[in-house]
Amino acid sequence: MTAHPPVAAPRPRGRSRRAVTSFAAVSVLVSGAALTGCAEQRDSDVYTVMNSSTDETYHRWDAEAMARCGKRLGVTIEQQSVPAAQVMTKALRMASSKSLPDIVQFDASEMPTFADAGGLVDLRTLGLTTEDVPEGIVGFGSYKGTYYGAARSVNTLALFYNKDVLDEAGVQVPTTWDELRETAKKLTQGKRYGLALSAGGAEDGVFQFTPFMWSNGGDETDLDSPQVVGALDFWKALLQDGSLSKSTVNWTQADVNDQFMAGNAAMMINGPWQVETLNTKKSLHWEIAQIPVPETGAESVGPLGGAVLTVPNTGDAERERTAGRIVGCLAGEKEQLTYALNSWMVPANEKAAAKWRAEVPELDALADQVAAARSRTAKLGAGWSGVSLALQSAFQSALTGQSSEAALKRAQQRATSGN
Repeated sequence: MTAHPPVAAPRPRGRSRRAVTSFAAVSVLVSGAALTGCAEQRDSDVYTVMNSSTDETYHRWDAEAMARCGKRLGVTIEQQSVPAAQVMTKALRMASSKSLPDIVQFDASEMPTFADAGGLVDLRTLGLTTEDVPEGIVGFGSYKGTYYGAARSVNTLALFYNKDVLDEAGVQVPTTWDELRETAKKLTQGKRYGLALSAGGAEDGVFQFTPFMWSNGGDETDLDSPQVVGALDFWKALLQDGSLSKSTVNWTQADVNDQFMAGNAAMMINGPWQVETLNTKKSLHWEIAQIPVPETGAESVGPLGGAVLTVPNTGDAERERTAGRIVGCLAGEKEQLTYALNSWMVPANEKAAAKWRAEVPELDALADQVAAARSRTAKLGAGWSGVSLALQSAFQSALTGQSSEAALKRAQQRATSGN
């Protein structure tokens, strides 16, 4: 994943290890809290934002942004950071006790579940507009056409490569699956694998699979289609070639980055949340490119990752309006650009994104990838979590011996039945 800011360990920003909370549980807890007001008295000038910025640098950047917006709006904004995997469960507990914060930053893949249960306020009713936000990113923060979540920045995946290793081997950056497979073979030597990616049994692996599935014409609504099978077969081929480590079935995106930095992988699939760490190793000369596609001319479609700022439905209309103004400030063009330059993410606002491209031209390919990226929940909404769990199980089965077809047939059955 992931994106919202990475947690201290691991650091997935398109997708992280999140507990999947059942829709039924969300509905019961949220419906009991929404439109009933707050159980506790609140300071009228103090507003709380709950997020997953437990990493020291992200927590500091967010605190600075909140201080600026608080000064601008004449209120005090307090930050409450919890591990990414706990945001949903913490929000549910607070909903049940009618003590929800004024703003919750959800991972965009989780937001639809809370929205579907009636737990969020339509941001447009609070005065927020999407005038300078690309349609895909508006959809990223929407559920059933209603705009519930404002993204400050988004991310996606790209192909990172060690320029020195590719130059030494005399190979070009791959652009198609055939080229990727052949290049990965050539770069696999000794303890170094040609490619590293995450196929672990968590959302990290699913996040990394989507570019292969979508670029091959596959779809999350039909997991056992030939296109999805073909994408998983490609992963299997890389593993069978020896170009991927057998440990890939256990790796998170943070693990993948560790392997790349240690010189144990010549290329990796990963996201911009790793850039800060990559830049700490001055001897590592890395560059990025779009993720290779099945054949020349195909579009490289990656997943949109990140978080969205939401206003919970507490029944206190006045506080909700002010919370909306805070979201508008944090997600405004100026704050987006500052946040994106700090975090290496791509601003959601088109004007901020144009300035960002000029500031970090080395990540231009990432901005191009974002332009064609898709939200994981766009088609399935709250149903995404079931598909994700089914795919995670399929990876584990297929990459350890079962046929892709059989593994994905079982995944489709699980996704459909919910078992």
